Amino acid sequence: MTVAFPEPGPSSDVPALFLTYLDFYRETIADRIAGLTDAQARTTQVPSGWTPIELVKHLTFMERRWLVWGFLGEQVPDPWGDQPDGRWHVGPDETVADVVDALRAGGGRTRDIVASTTLDTPAALGGRFTDAASRPTLAAILFHVLQEYARHAGHLDIVRELIDGRTGE
Repeated sequence: MTVAFPEPGPSSDVPALFLTYLDFYRETIADRIAGLTDAQARTTQVPSGWTPIELVKHLTFMERRWLVWGFLGEQVPDPWGDQPDGRWHVGPDETVADVVDALRAGGGRTRDIVASTTLDTPAALGGRFTDAASRPTLAAILFHVLQEYARHAGHLDIVRELIDGRTGE
């Protein structure tokens, strides 16, 4: 894996901590799906029915929903496109490489947002949020996105172990 686990240290640079942990979990997700065949990436291992490639695409859309559509208030095409029928979906023409590249590109956009904004800034109106009183701050959004990555990285650890015995950390 290309990113080492970010051990706690003396840093009080909270934006940098968010980005470091998000990068770590994003690369953990990419690492856990790396080396799977297309069939393995598209085959469910769990009763709920999701597949590894679907989970990766979900994370890409989740990050975009919260930061680009949510925090920035930008209009994005099909913000819920990862789940057109209420469950995660990946088209037959989408490859593991495609979804991992999109995941990393989304991470780059997140880095740009965090680098140019203070954590106490509330989300813009007009995208995901339409009520000024209920807009979360960038810090609250980043905390939510981080927990989504951590939770789903654990899910993917288990699924990868079920597929071929490979374990995470």
